[in-house]
Amino acid sequence: MTTGPPSILGHDLNRYFPELLKFDSTAELERSALWKKIGPEANRILDSVVVGESEVQRARFTAFERDRSRTLNLRALAWNVERGIRYEGIANALKTDERLRGLDVLLLSELDYGMARSGNRFVAKELAEVLGLNWAFAPIYIPLQKGSGVESEMPGENTVSIHGIAMMSPWPMSNVHAVPLPNGKDKMQGKEKRLGRLRALVADIKHPAGTFRAVSVHLDAHCSRRHRDLQMRIILDHLDSLPPIPTLIGGDWNTTGFNSQSSTRAILGYFRRVMMGPRNVATNHFPHPDRYFERRMFSALEHRGYDYRSLNNIGVGTLHYELGDVEKNTNLRDWVPAWCFPFIFWAAGRVGGKVSARLDWFAAKGLQLAPGTQPQTIQGLVDENGVPLSDHDAITVDLRLATNEHESHE
Repeated sequence: MTTGPPSILGHDLNRYFPELLKFDSTAELERSALWKKIGPEANRILDSVVVGESEVQRARFTAFERDRSRTLNLRALAWNVERGIRYEGIANALKTDERLRGLDVLLLSELDYGMARSGNRFVAKELAEVLGLNWAFAPIYIPLQKGSGVESEMPGENTVSIHGIAMMSPWPMSNVHAVPLPNGKDKMQGKEKRLGRLRALVADIKHPAGTFRAVSVHLDAHCSRRHRDLQMRIILDHLDSLPPIPTLIGGDWNTTGFNSQSSTRAILGYFRRVMMGPRNVATNHFPHPDRYFERRMFSALEHRGYDYRSLNNIGVGTLHYELGDVEKNTNLRDWVPAWCFPFIFWAAGRVGGKVSARLDWFAAKGLQLAPGTQPQTIQGLVDENGVPLSDHDAITVDLRLATNEHESHE
């Protein structure tokens, strides 16, 4: 793994994209002469982690170090920012929304670098700079196209064409690295072809009250429940191999309850839920995936000593589907046959035309919910025109971290 400044992500792979799009599977691609030529360069990008430091926050930390006797709470945010397409609104919300103030760590997923759909920005870098935060960014995909659904119709062309996951904090970050996660579906198959695989981003953060470990996680959407459990277990195995310190895991875990490795499996799963009763599923399962469909993964977390129950608004959805949402319906058509839609609309109509699922979570070990606080699901984050800033709601939690308990780990 290479760690360094943004310049380490420079490449000229775009000129090979038309050729790469001709391959229908990763196995076919990796047998080709083209991959022998460009594979090392692609893997160099996909194995890199970019880190950046804020001069402002270095001075702030020095000031806090003078008073290390008090116990301070740790405030965390996890948010899938949907590529950073509505960057200006996201940046403004993080600067001005009272519900998002005083953050000690931001665990962010779905951030573009050089993608037409998000204005060819380096979303992580620009957000960190405007907020004055230390930051890290791990590429997970090199998209060969502009995106899927409505994204494919965005004006302009990709420049750097990288998509990834990020972490930000006002406090010093060290031991920054990424954990590779196996794909649940061949990313060279289907309508949106990509090189790469998901990764979890890990860093030790030197908070004034003591050092803690943060893990930004985005689990696979197009996979089975068993595969999401496997991805989480890989992360937990890695964390078990590191020196033990208080640890926070957060992000978009895609706990839909569906097996989405193929449209056929997704459709069969959908019919199963219709048979269970649309209202029953919408009320008791989509907002509570830990009860049944995704129970294996949540049980694994608890078995390893991680608490999630007290750190989340369980029962409150973070992603919402509405019958009238043209964009979501357009995106869904990329992997669900048209004949399914009348049935989907009928089932959604049975629960009032809106379904909410909880996909975003925190889990922690060696940290507890701060007394007098409650985890929050931050709804209603919109831009100046009332357009949602992301298809996911943000989540926050306040945790208690005691100085004298963790001094030996610093």
